[in-house]
Order: sequence, then C-alpha cells, then structure tokens
Amino acid sequence: QVHVTESGGGLVQAGGSLKLSCAVSGRSVRNLSMGWFRQAPGKEREFVAAITWREFYTESVKGRFTISIDTSKNAAYLHMGSLEPEDTAVYYCAGSRSGSVYAPSSYNYWGQGTQVTVSS
Repeated sequence: QVHVTESGGGLVQAGGSLKLSCAVSGRSVRNLSMGWFRQAPGKEREFVAAITWREFYTESVKGRFTISIDTSKNAAYLHMGSLEPEDTAVYYCAGSRSGSVYAPSSYNYWGQGTQVTVSS
C-alpha cells in the first residue's frame, strides 16, 4: 500500500545542480524517517542523507546537498549542488519506521531509483 517514487534524475555537468523528488503514497512522511541512498555499479549502496527531527549527511556531500520534506505534498527532496563525477549513481529514496537512519536495512519502503550522471 505504501509506494515511493523518485524523479528528477538526469545528466548534468560537473559543478551543476539537480533536484530529486520523492513522492510517497499510503503513509504520511510525518510518520517516517526519510532517507536518500545511492549505488554506483560494482559498489555497495551507501547512505547519502536523511531527515527525522534533524538532517543527517554523509561527509562527502555535506555542504553541497540538502534534504527536505514538504508535508503538504507528502514528499521528500534532495537538492544537489556543486556536483562532481563521483556523485554519479542511481539514487534511491526510502522511508523508515524505526532504526538507524544510516542503515539500508532500517528502511521499509524503497523507490525504484533514478539515475544521476555527472559529466566532466
């Protein structure tokens, strides 16, 4: 019943910006911790950002990415700036009922992912 759908991925030049959106249906984002993860080919899925009572970021994106929630739209967002080729990955939005925001295993609901490619 709970569905998560990402959008906004695409091709962007290094130094550019991109906004990813995450629409949630079937459950209010007020009742979830929302997170963004990414996975590059041959690499493990890694934590990027999350929001509960505050924001959490992996060190490599701190100061460049911003996570937010719009409760009126029941959606989460990831604003990405100063993009680097190393940011290239499939980005996943997820919702967690409980547990560590850093661990993929804590998330109950996952989107299908959206590709972000940063060219040099």
